[in-house]
Amino acid sequence: METLDKIKSQISDNNILLYMKGSPKLPSCGFSSQASQALMQCGAPFAYVDILLNPDIRAELPKYANWPTFPQLWVSGELVGGCDIIMEMAQTGELKTVIEEATAKESEVAE
Repeated sequence: METLDKIKSQISDNNILLYMKGSPKLPSCGFSSQASQALMQCGAPFAYVDILLNPDIRAELPKYANWPTFPQLWVSGELVGGCDIIMEMAQTGELKTVIEEATAKESEVAE
């Protein structure tokens, strides 16, 4: 599978997806740590891709997303943003709302 197809598939197959360095339990950078902590506080399950183990995705995703840095949060197939945006949304409560709406939509589709 081509890298771009893999990225598109990951984004479409996972309602809430965080591209990060490391894993939520063992992040490899401060920004990824903050982003995953903020997501975990929302209480909904989310998928992640460790870009350090996937250099092809690390190279291609910034071009596809038109977003140069990691982490990157994708919700319902749309790029939400990076660490600064995630943290700002977490502080205002907007992140929890976006995550809850995405989770509600996903459960409606499943029924």
